[in-house]
Amino acid sequence: MSLSKSITKRLPAAGLALIAVAALGLAGCSQEKAEVKDIIRPVKVVQIAQANDTRELSYSGSVRARTEMNLGFRVNGKITERLADIGQRVKPGDVLARIDPADYELSVRSAEAGLDAAERQVETVDLTRKRAEQLFAKNFTSKSQLEQATLSYNQAVATRDSARSQLAQAKNQVGYTDLKAGQNGIVTAINADVGQVVGAGTPVMTVAVDGEKEVLIAVPETDIADFKPGKVVKASFWSDDALTLNGKVREVAGSADQQSRTFAVRVSLPNDQRVLLGMTANIEASADNNSPQRVSIPLSALAQKDGQSIVWTVDRSGDTVHERTVKVAEFTADGVRVAEGLKPGDVVVAAGTQFMTENLKVKLAGDATQQSASADDESDAARRVR
Repeated sequence: MSLSKSITKRLPAAGLALIAVAALGLAGCSQEKAEVKDIIRPVKVVQIAQANDTRELSYSGSVRARTEMNLGFRVNGKITERLADIGQRVKPGDVLARIDPADYELSVRSAEAGLDAAERQVETVDLTRKRAEQLFAKNFTSKSQLEQATLSYNQAVATRDSARSQLAQAKNQVGYTDLKAGQNGIVTAINADVGQVVGAGTPVMTVAVDGEKEVLIAVPETDIADFKPGKVVKASFWSDDALTLNGKVREVAGSADQQSRTFAVRVSLPNDQRVLLGMTANIEASADNNSPQRVSIPLSALAQKDGQSIVWTVDRSGDTVHERTVKVAEFTADGVRVAEGLKPGDVVVAAGTQFMTENLKVKLAGDATQQSASADDESDAARRVR
């Protein structure tokens, strides 16, 4: 009898069963490990597209008149009438509002009385001067008396001229109680109404002067260098998709707004009757792509490891994934903008990054066209999925 048969006889039946189970378990583990090595995980990816040489800038603004007049009274007073409404067309000489002229009419009467008194005084001293000349000619008075009479007459004439000027000024102030339009235009705003007491120069109405129209847009400091006076841009309008005009940058603000930190840019428009004040316009301009390229990728493609932002790139030659550190520029509504770490042509895992490991074999999910992420365009983070 052999040694193995002898051992078999010595072992109890339970021991034999335990050895058989262990052998089967080891065989199962070996088979499972072999299956794990053969797993190829399907992944969804995005491909970084080649950056364009130019960028398209787009900003929205409103149509407004090139010249807007803030009209106010030239004298103080209480507004008694308002004769124009918002949207009303006006022409030179039209009365827009009035203030109470009572006090200024009293000033006219006072000035008239002062002028009348000054004229009577001139007549009086003129008689005295003429009498002094007659007496001096007959050697009845001295030359000094004649000179004094002449001086009194000159003073009276000056007083009369001053009274005339005061009367003319008082009449002008009565005329200033009517607020009149100076040019053809349309009323766009009313800042004061009947019953309100306003000071001289206080804006009461705003009139947009007929003529050239323009679009006012706000441009951030990152793009303001691409807007220079004379630059040709394209203007489109939300109210009419078919209406597109070529505009020209007329003016660029010299400093940024303190609150919004943007620069006001005015774009002149050609004369077109379809363009109305207050319409919303979209200004499109081309700019050289001289700034560092920033790639937009989906947020799901970004992962964290050891405090650093990473993505998983796919090696197309071996269909394996590899970890790559990237520098995030900013988070947007469409994904993440990456400043460094990716270049055109890179294929990035777009979802399931938590299951990725170095050199893991993958296959691109589906047969669809590969998804692209374009540089320097936040809204083009992913369009085609493979």
